[in-house]
Amino acid sequence: MIEISIGLGIVFSLILSEILGVTAGGIIVPGYISLYLHQPIQVIITIAVAILVWGLIQILGNYMFLYGKRRIVLALLLGFFFGYLSRNYLYISDDIGSLAVIGNIIPGLIANWMDRQGLVRTIAVVIMTSVIVKLMIMLIFRGVIFE
Repeated sequence: MIEISIGLGIVFSLILSEILGVTAGGIIVPGYISLYLHQPIQVIITIAVAILVWGLIQILGNYMFLYGKRRIVLALLLGFFFGYLSRNYLYISDDIGSLAVIGNIIPGLIANWMDRQGLVRTIAVVIMTSVIVKLMIMLIFRGVIFE
């Protein structure tokens, strides 16, 4: 099911990119986010970390030359670092669920696209595409929601 989610995420990301000219935080992001839609806290934490990384890149860009690959790599490294912190140092409650970010590079990819196409547009497209992928998975597997 993971492969199907990621594959559908790639397809829908490509379709949105071609039709509307917006990208859902990288082509693999919607597939991964759709796998965690039943855990909204993790989705919110992932988006919050992406916003934090985006903000840091905006600030650091005022003091450093951050263009091209440097900017992308910095976004991925910061996303990875804050993801590591969330997985290893945030308290995990049985009532709330995991407070870890989704994936290792997902927050960095989202932050990179926030930098390119804007914060609100990127978050909206990520959520919209992830929901579409989740609905397609439910249709393919006849209404079963995998957790």
